[in-house]
Amino acid sequence: MKIFKKKLKLKPRAIIKEITLITLNVFVMIATFIAISFAYAYSKTPLATDLSSRNIPQTSIIYDRTGEHILYEIHGEENRKILTHEEIPDTMRIATIAAEDDAFYSHYGIDPISMLRALKSNIESKELSQGASTITQQLARNAFLSRDKTFRRKLLEIVLAVKIERAYTKEQILDMYLNEIPYGSNAYGIETAAEIFFRKKAKDLTLDEAALIAALPKATSYYSPYGENMDELLQRQRKIINRVEKLKLADAKTISLAKQEDIATKITPVQNLIDAPHFVFYVKEELEKKFGTKAVEEGGLRVYTTLDYDLQKLGEQSIAENESLLKRYGASNAALVSLSPKTGEIFAMVGSRNYFDDSIDGQVNVTIRPRQPGSSFKPFAYATAFEKGFQPETKILDAQTDFGADGSGRHYIPRNYDGKFHGVVTMRQALAMSLNVPAVKTLSMVGVKETIEMAHRLGITTLQDTNRYGLSLVLGGGEVKLLDETAGYSVFANDGKKNTPTALMKVTDPAGKELYVHHPENAQVINPQVARKVASILSDNDARVPIFGPRNKLFIPGKIVAAKTGTTSEFKDAWTVGFSPYIATGVWAGNNNSFPMRGGADGSYVAAPIWNKFMSQALNNYPVESFIAYEKESEKKIAGASTSKQIISKVTYYKNGKKISEKKAKKADPKKVEIRIEYVTDGEVVK
Repeated sequence: MKIFKKKLKLKPRAIIKEITLITLNVFVMIATFIAISFAYAYSKTPLATDLSSRNIPQTSIIYDRTGEHILYEIHGEENRKILTHEEIPDTMRIATIAAEDDAFYSHYGIDPISMLRALKSNIESKELSQGASTITQQLARNAFLSRDKTFRRKLLEIVLAVKIERAYTKEQILDMYLNEIPYGSNAYGIETAAEIFFRKKAKDLTLDEAALIAALPKATSYYSPYGENMDELLQRQRKIINRVEKLKLADAKTISLAKQEDIATKITPVQNLIDAPHFVFYVKEELEKKFGTKAVEEGGLRVYTTLDYDLQKLGEQSIAENESLLKRYGASNAALVSLSPKTGEIFAMVGSRNYFDDSIDGQVNVTIRPRQPGSSFKPFAYATAFEKGFQPETKILDAQTDFGADGSGRHYIPRNYDGKFHGVVTMRQALAMSLNVPAVKTLSMVGVKETIEMAHRLGITTLQDTNRYGLSLVLGGGEVKLLDETAGYSVFANDGKKNTPTALMKVTDPAGKELYVHHPENAQVINPQVARKVASILSDNDARVPIFGPRNKLFIPGKIVAAKTGTTSEFKDAWTVGFSPYIATGVWAGNNNSFPMRGGADGSYVAAPIWNKFMSQALNNYPVESFIAYEKESEKKIAGASTSKQIISKVTYYKNGKKISEKKAKKADPKKVEIRIEYVTDGEVVK
């Protein structure tokens, strides 16, 4: 011990020199290690140019047909919309600089003084609690790295920040930061943050609002406006405004106004904004089929749909205003779809009475669910008949008829809605009055498979197993979709030309490049004369009066419309589908679980009032235009016939086995008169 003390006293300078040399060696080693690490990291990290060439996830936006109404925004984890430099407001720039990096315009990607200050704090706390990351470093981390608090990640962050500063201007770096950084609540970038927290565009943000948004990136969960630390958020927001004032980044009046605002009252509550939800998810499915899920959730698509916003609201209103009517008949739900016969564009789609009502399975879109259509299917059978040569003037017998075993062992003997039989009627009268027996006879003559083929040609996508169906098909014995049937009717409105229903008008990328544009098909699927005959009958109010009355809900004063109702057995479904040359609309009412409505809940009483309400107002947007008249063909002579052949109906009356005249038959007791109708074409009897 004495010897050691003696040596210390004898050689103090030597010891100091030795310590200094050791310290310098350690410093050189550390510096060399850092330099080598930096150089290695610099060579291994991505090029700074990769920053601008990345595919940054962006939110896809679904608009109505005008582009003025946002119906819904689709995104994955990152809800983001990229703004141009000109679209980014200065209020957001100065608030961000004051909050995150007031030396942004003077440093070269890193701030050594702030880093030393953070290092001292981390050593004292024995953890990596502070990072002192500049705006450039945060951008580098967000673009290329994880958020793990490790020395390796920090080194890479520094290296990338230096690279970025060498490749881009300060304005470009700040723009990328403001477009990409997460702000919490699934908002990425200031545009989405402004919309979520203040329901406005970023360009309209005031300084107090910008300061609140700028307060969030430091700890998005902790400072969330919807979390438990609102007081701390407001305190940080005020500090940012004060910092803006100290740095003189805004004028005194702007700062004074920002301090006076009660920012807490301006924050909008959390809500999942969606308009026309059934339509929106129908669109989303169509988009995913065309572009894939990833492109829809991250591609920033701008989707201009076919939806007419006013007609959509009218459809919703038409159902809402008839809610008491629905309840009276025991119907908990209703659906409506409307489209253009000339283009196939869907104008309105109301899939249920209330999308958010779970008690009625409100999220189910009934417009695209198979349901039995009742008598609304009859026009497809008559269209098949007209194509084969029958005419609206062709006579058919409405009398009790046994069509034989229906497959269940029972005989099929259909009855009419009014419980009566009407004798010899024309096909016009039979369809207009929705008589069941003539409809079944028509189907039996033209064929079930042929009628299904006609339905498919017009746009029905169900009824694929043709062997499953018998003669009850014409009374709604097969399930079809409301959208399909409405589209099928629109072929009659469009002179025999078909347009497949579409919800998409145009889709672009974020830069406005067109990725898809809808073009109508207008495919001629049936002879125009066939379409005109069906339209003529369904628009003939006088012909339907004997059953429906003169002021029925299929009649709209001052307008020319064609329509047909449908009701299924046990009143499980009520339909009304109708059209003008410009718009076709279908309505369904009932219960999603197929629970029967009350007796008498047929289409003319439950669905038709909704249809009438909608069409009465919707038709005000279009000129009153008559349907094109069909070429009437004499049963005695065909002159310029448009069909390949004509079927002539021959009515014969018998009494006591002897043929009598029609005049005598009308005077005789109907019970003693037998009526036979034969159908002849080219001299041959049609079986």
